[in-house]
Amino acid sequence: MVMKVVMDLDQEKTSRETSENQSGFIQIKKFHFVMLLFFTVLLTAGITTLALAFKDEKAMTVGAERREFDKLFTAYDTLKESYYKEVDKQQLIDGAINGMLESLGDPYSDYMNEEEAESFHQSISSSFEGIGAEIQEKDGQIVIVSPLKGSPAEKAGLKPNDIVVSVNGKSLQGMSSTEAVTLIRGKKGTKVELIIKRPGIDEPIKMPIVRDTIPLETVYGEMLEDGIAKVQITSFSENTAKELIDVLNNLQKQGMKGLVLDLRQNPGGLLDQAVKISSLFVPEGKVLFKIEDRNGNIQEQKASNNNNPDIPLVVIIDQGSASASEIFAAAVKESANVPLVGQKSFGKGTVQRAQDFSDGSNMKITTEKWLTPKGNWIHEKGIKPDYEVALPEYASLPYINPDLKLKLSSASTQVKAAQKMLKALGYDPGREDGFFDEKTKQAVILFQKAEKLEANGILTGQSTLTLMERLREKIEKNDTQVQKAVEVLKQQMRS
Repeated sequence: MVMKVVMDLDQEKTSRETSENQSGFIQIKKFHFVMLLFFTVLLTAGITTLALAFKDEKAMTVGAERREFDKLFTAYDTLKESYYKEVDKQQLIDGAINGMLESLGDPYSDYMNEEEAESFHQSISSSFEGIGAEIQEKDGQIVIVSPLKGSPAEKAGLKPNDIVVSVNGKSLQGMSSTEAVTLIRGKKGTKVELIIKRPGIDEPIKMPIVRDTIPLETVYGEMLEDGIAKVQITSFSENTAKELIDVLNNLQKQGMKGLVLDLRQNPGGLLDQAVKISSLFVPEGKVLFKIEDRNGNIQEQKASNNNNPDIPLVVIIDQGSASASEIFAAAVKESANVPLVGQKSFGKGTVQRAQDFSDGSNMKITTEKWLTPKGNWIHEKGIKPDYEVALPEYASLPYINPDLKLKLSSASTQVKAAQKMLKALGYDPGREDGFFDEKTKQAVILFQKAEKLEANGILTGQSTLTLMERLREKIEKNDTQVQKAVEVLKQQMRS
């Protein structure tokens, strides 16, 4: 029903942050978090180091108490001594560890070599270079969880549940998420070409994306109408709680009387940040979530803030809201009676921990389940909103490659997407089946004239980019989920 905006809080000292006091209306309270929640691309802090020493000589003797390793070391020695060409010993060891983790069948547990581990650690820094998308491995395929707000991935049109078939012509079939990340990331200004398989679309989509610096600014706020503020949180990174507090302080000064909190396309992040932020909205002492270990032991995490003013709150979620986002959504729904609007969330209900090896490689494994305050496990189920609202159909149209020339007599799924975009923007193409006929050409010409572009009836280059930009603007103006959230919020404000 209401959100709790915090008044007197201290920034927690963590292994990556020094203590600091925040002045103003909202501050963070000291809290000892129980563990960190890890993701495939983002998320790790306070990692435990495990020192392992691998030798170049013949494998170490296995004691009688560890007889289960006899076969492993026999295989290692046989390959090293008898394979028809010289083997990379470190590669054999990496492969053995990787094989153990892959045998678990868990997309969130994996082994990272030195290069992959470095990329993993970079994901919690202030920025990184790449396309800006959260991915996971699922059933041997690399699946998009969510593109980050304002990232090249979002601008290119990547959507949750897109399957990345290949990167620059290299198939990702059977790769782990960390292996895929290594291929997808790269220096700012370089181009990477993804082949995407999108559910509901028969033909693969070729998607060229220019990499950029991805800043981890994660909170964006604005005033809408009648004292209603909208705040979007794009991920739970190391400074998200502080960013949110600064934004809320600013909105408070602008007369905020109610808040719409947007968690759409938020793939999650650090658990300590989810705890801090959830505590801003859940009354002190109420359960935020529960952790269940392999033996069925359950530990509760409770909110730790008090003396907060009541401000009506509504939260928006969608299929790209995952993990830490779901922890937050479940906490406010079940422990603060905050209504959820949008679509069913992603459904990630496990907790990961990571440990470094002495050579710089890293192993990340699932260690526990997390449960909602009422004890529900949302894994592979997601959280159903109180008010289920979809975006307009045109909001899910695929990216159109501006390098292509869509013109008279051409036929493809890209033409079909362009026809649907033109129709959504008020330029009737006459048909939406993917065949570029004379009426479609006239619709393109009308659009080009309205945008002061070369009116040749060919959709390519700047014409294509402008078409997609105008559609994006329309989606933002006709955001049915935000509109419903505002409607629900106004009802709360009147009650």
